[in-house]
Amino acid sequence: QPVPVPVSALPPLDAVIISHDHYDHLDRPTILELARLEVPFYTALGVGAHLVAWGVPAARITELDWWERAAVPGTGLVITAAPSQHFSGRGLGGRNGTLWSSFAVHGSRHTFFFSGDTGLTAEYQEIRQRLGPFDLIMLEVGAFHPSWGDIHLGPEGALQALALLGGGSFLPVHWGTFNLAMHAWDEPAETLLQLAPQQGVHLLMPLLGQPVEPAR
Repeated sequence: QPVPVPVSALPPLDAVIISHDHYDHLDRPTILELARLEVPFYTALGVGAHLVAWGVPAARITELDWWERAAVPGTGLVITAAPSQHFSGRGLGGRNGTLWSSFAVHGSRHTFFFSGDTGLTAEYQEIRQRLGPFDLIMLEVGAFHPSWGDIHLGPEGALQALALLGGGSFLPVHWGTFNLAMHAWDEPAETLLQLAPQQGVHLLMPLLGQPVEPAR
């Protein structure tokens, strides 16, 4: 999938959130573009070293351990890192040298949750208790395989995670962009369109790159 929106066409950004250091989540050319903006970066422990090496001022980077939180200056937003079940590394010799995280963002009126990459974990119940409820939940659904259940959700795992998190409008992410698995590119979305109505789930599925107002 080509990049749907260039960085130059984005509206003003309050923050950039990076869940972990895998190439499909931490893209150097994109970071170089974002580094030109006066925007703060929030990420997992250790990932900031990549950003500094690519020219992001250290003062604009906040690294968070699980359950740590930080306020975004001038916005009223609070970003909290939370557990996920994945791994990290950008080369054969550097696995798990940095942390991977999910994130919750609390504003004055709404709250949303972003899973990052993760397998299905009972820690979603604790996330719900400590940080929920959520108006919008973004869960990864693509690049899945039965043997990868510990590190990726897939559509069926995402619906289980959604239930553990207490529900809310569900925005499936991490599908249809990179060819990283054996399944058809649209299989995660088609599976969700089949299963979600049976479970009373409110799907939020804009076209790739389409602006959307979750409340509407």
